[in-house]
Amino acid sequence: MTDRALVVVRAGALTTVQDRGRPGHAHLGVPRSGALDAPAAALVNRLVGNPPDAAVLETTLNGCALRPRSTVTVAVGGAPCPVTVGGRPAAWGAPVVVPAGELLDVGTATAGVRGYVAVGGGITVEPVLGSRATDLLSGLGPAPLTDGTVLPLGAPAGPPAPVDVVPQPGPPAELVLRVTLGPRDDWFTARAVRELTTRAYRVSAASNRIGLRTEGPPLERARTGELPSEGMVLGAVQVPPDGRPVVFLADHPTTGGYPVIAVVRAADLPSAAQALPGTPVRFVPVRRR
Repeated sequence: MTDRALVVVRAGALTTVQDRGRPGHAHLGVPRSGALDAPAAALVNRLVGNPPDAAVLETTLNGCALRPRSTVTVAVGGAPCPVTVGGRPAAWGAPVVVPAGELLDVGTATAGVRGYVAVGGGITVEPVLGSRATDLLSGLGPAPLTDGTVLPLGAPAGPPAPVDVVPQPGPPAELVLRVTLGPRDDWFTARAVRELTTRAYRVSAASNRIGLRTEGPPLERARTGELPSEGMVLGAVQVPPDGRPVVFLADHPTTGGYPVIAVVRAADLPSAAQALPGTPVRFVPVRRR
């Protein structure tokens, strides 16, 4: 039994191991996966002295609780939340030392959806296709955490960042997604395209790591029938038969037969990871580059 490990005391609603994902395997039907809010994951890694590709924990809404077997340095970021160590308040968004055997409690998010917990040395579960990320669609990587799970840790790679706190973007009050129309916008009426880019949608509670689902006016098709399955990319705005747009996120399928009316700019996707159900969504068209 190694001392470099974390014991999961409270797994929370959905806590997974994530890193920068496994790009380059779409031809095998394997999504990229990885942290939904990649900048937040990268920041907490920097705070504890990890390289950017170290694996972290991604929590959902109500956090998690962890007990290290040896003294570790941690940082919690992403969705703001209360943090305690041994029942005492601790810093959010800064390096924190957790003594061996003490309980680190990452509480319920006060805003946003997904929190990130980095530990010095990183989470060192066995990699699959070059990544330690949990992929909910394909089932690759470690299973979502359950109470009692033991997570191995690597050796610290560098010293923690010498900061008290660092600024992080807040969760969006309104989710603004810049989109490039196409490749299948011609499958929709001109009115549908106008509605997508002028009407207000809201984030659906049915959203998950696979896709951000929306509520709002259904988009009318100009063509009947279905497309043959074709490749799907991160940020694709697919329109299923109910007409409500779905924005594909990290665990999205690599192929699909519903038409893609637009693609979201990659820089806007981290905000989508933090948008609570009910958040207003606007799709803003930009020119093809």
